[in-house]
Amino acid sequence: MTTWTLAPEPVESPDATRLRREYYAEVASRYWKRPATPQEVDEGLAGDGAELLVPPAGQFVVGRYGGEAAACGGVLLLDTDADADTGTDADADARTAELTRVYLRPAFRGKKGAGLLLEFLEEEARALGARRMVLNTRLDLIEARSLYVRHGYAEIPAYCTGPYVEICYGKDLRPAG
Repeated sequence: MTTWTLAPEPVESPDATRLRREYYAEVASRYWKRPATPQEVDEGLAGDGAELLVPPAGQFVVGRYGGEAAACGGVLLLDTDADADTGTDADADARTAELTRVYLRPAFRGKKGAGLLLEFLEEEARALGARRMVLNTRLDLIEARSLYVRHGYAEIPAYCTGPYVEICYGKDLRPAG
């Protein structure tokens, strides 16, 4: 039986770099409604902040299916918890992490990897001290939005701004009870 393995990995590793390029090419192509060129992918990845996804402030993860690099994602502790206010009293003392660059290669979708990746990234965020997770995405990324809602993320007020920030989600990472 083929299984998923997930582990932290440097963003500059060959597999992580390939996955990040594929991620950017896919989301840019969907946004522009045409294939992104290699030059556009290079420009999009230049200065994208992925180098921040290292402990103690963040983490980048690569998922492998049957040993093949198939998924990636990152978590980044945010500087201020006020940026992630969701309107609840619990927010005042919650350390918040941002979920970012979640991607599964198309050939590996439908194999339960997305949920496992989210759970692993949430554990990595907890290990960094986060008590909440937030994320931003675009409205057209329906599959991603559905995944987040299925895994307990709820729409929250915007915690950041940017040209591609169209909707934000948040989730309490503390154990229930």
